[in-house]
Amino acid sequence: MCKKTRLFFLLMTVMLPFSSSAREVTVSSPNGQLVITVSDANNSATYSVALNGHEVLLPSALGFKTNMGDFSKGLTITGSKTATAEEEYEMRQAKQSKISYRANTLLVDFENSQRLRMQVEFFVKNNDVAFRYLIPQQKDERPKCVIITEETTAFCLPNGTTSFICPQIDPMKGWERTKPSYEEEYEADAPLNKKSRYGQGYTFPCLFKTPLSSSEPDTSVRKTKAAGEDFYWILISETGVSSQYCGSHLSDYLPPKGGQEGGFRIAYPQQGENNGFGSTSASIALPGATPWRTITVGETLKPIVETTIPYDVVKPLYEPSQTYKGGRYTWSWLIWQDNSINYQDQVAFIDLAAEMGYEYCLVDNWWDQNIGRERIAELSRYAQGKGVSLLLWYNSNGHWNDAPQTPRDCMSTAMARDREMAWMKSIGVKGIKVDFFAGDKQETMQLYEDILYDANRYGLQVVFHGCTIPRGWERMYPNYVASEAVLASENVYFSEHAARQEPFELTLHPFCRNAVGTMDWGGVIMNKHMSRNNRERHQRKTTNGFEIATAFTNQTAVQCVAMQPNNLTELSQTELDFLRQLPTTWDETRFIDGYPGRYVVLARRHGEQWYVAGLNAQKEPLRLTLDLKDFNVKKKIGDSVSKKSKETTVTLSDLKADKKGNVKIEIQPNGGIVLF
Repeated sequence: MCKKTRLFFLLMTVMLPFSSSAREVTVSSPNGQLVITVSDANNSATYSVALNGHEVLLPSALGFKTNMGDFSKGLTITGSKTATAEEEYEMRQAKQSKISYRANTLLVDFENSQRLRMQVEFFVKNNDVAFRYLIPQQKDERPKCVIITEETTAFCLPNGTTSFICPQIDPMKGWERTKPSYEEEYEADAPLNKKSRYGQGYTFPCLFKTPLSSSEPDTSVRKTKAAGEDFYWILISETGVSSQYCGSHLSDYLPPKGGQEGGFRIAYPQQGENNGFGSTSASIALPGATPWRTITVGETLKPIVETTIPYDVVKPLYEPSQTYKGGRYTWSWLIWQDNSINYQDQVAFIDLAAEMGYEYCLVDNWWDQNIGRERIAELSRYAQGKGVSLLLWYNSNGHWNDAPQTPRDCMSTAMARDREMAWMKSIGVKGIKVDFFAGDKQETMQLYEDILYDANRYGLQVVFHGCTIPRGWERMYPNYVASEAVLASENVYFSEHAARQEPFELTLHPFCRNAVGTMDWGGVIMNKHMSRNNRERHQRKTTNGFEIATAFTNQTAVQCVAMQPNNLTELSQTELDFLRQLPTTWDETRFIDGYPGRYVVLARRHGEQWYVAGLNAQKEPLRLTLDLKDFNVKKKIGDSVSKKSKETTVTLSDLKADKKGNVKIEIQPNGGIVLF
């Protein structure tokens, strides 16, 4: 997982004299363009972020409250240390396989009015900031543990900023009281201080567009800036959340009041999550640290899409028990639903995987009742004989929601997991998909970690559904694959509204949800109709070219290709041949062009082969001239429209570039293209 690491530190300590004036310390990125300023003006800790001289985050509150004392006010800076850091590491299941960075760090010492100490650690790359709180043991070495009841950490954005964010829902809502599960709808270019749909703030990650000319916080609803004006892009999230802390989200936007900084604030889990069981606070031993809050800033969307900050500031928590492999999987449930969880239908999807050269087949809920454990073992043997391995679905419950699907009570305790995972290993199962979690409380984070750790002992990869976002987990847990945490493909089956929204959603997520972590959206959908016979129910609203391109724009190391057996005779040979050779792991990712919710063009490299994939969610064809000389792409597969019949089909053709290496492409409405 992490084959080579180099860390270099050059420390400089600055002891600041006590005085009545405000103290201020700064740290900049290695190229000097990104500057963070930390201040204790008015006995409050604040930080601000400027890129190329433009303040993209205004002075925003730092601090937290504990059962030991209040670290949100009466704070003074007592010292600081700067350092440099450089590291190289490898990952198998993220957007890039070999990652290296250079960063500058700042450690700021604070003391509150009760002489209690805390520190804020900043990690600054050329376009990324991460910061966290460190709580040392106090002078009398008591207490040795602490409960953090609230964070006052804020993100104060300039006037005119618009947002691309997803509302946090009330707990124990939705189907069988399974929410929150990070599956609400995003809104694009919304006013900064628009109230969230449910009054509970917003889930990470949060994307913002900030005009260069603004310098004051937004206190009124503003319209989106006119096209052509200059903006900075800001992506805010968190990373490094393990069993030692709770997950967080952002509050609604708070205007400045009474001399206090406004902005979005870190919000902890709601009391009703996890069926009301567990704490909304975080409990840590001393000395201890909080997770990292991350901020990625760019003049374009390139740093947003390509950021590796979720992984840079965390470390693997255990060694992989074996070499885990990416791949493709078939999945009957998406279109054939619960009725397909029987032996013969699963044989059909194993045969489909074998025919396509795919590595896995996912058997979804109710398999223990509808097929039975003995026949699942038989099914696994059959699959292995075809060169395919099974992935099995599990309910995480427990006692935290009403989801009835079985197997239940197999993942919720250590003893149950040990029995179940030993059995899976004995019959050759290679991974699990665990569903229906309960929010972001520390108790739930403990469950995620326990499942991952135990699964690694038995050589099982893990996908989570009905769950929270990953927070650096690809590096922290080597057998972790992906999380859903998005309004995913099953909703295209459930409603025509979601089918209409698919192009918007999948041209948005490369810039937010999928930018901070792997995403199991769950399917390159090739059926035209959302039915088993491919003739009934509502239609998919995307072209076949769009669906094929999503295999490249959606990033996860184990990718669902939700083909159906009927697709083997319904799709063209061009489509089938290309779908057979889809890679799922990437050595490099580059942003080329796009706008969240409208269109996206990305380049990903697998080995020596580059793939340039584009999606268009707009109502008109998208025509672009792209500089592709760095990618050595020679062919194009995508949608073509017949001039006579107006029908859209997928065609393969040679790519024509001009002498400068520029290529003109056209992407159809709700369509897609892949250059390779």
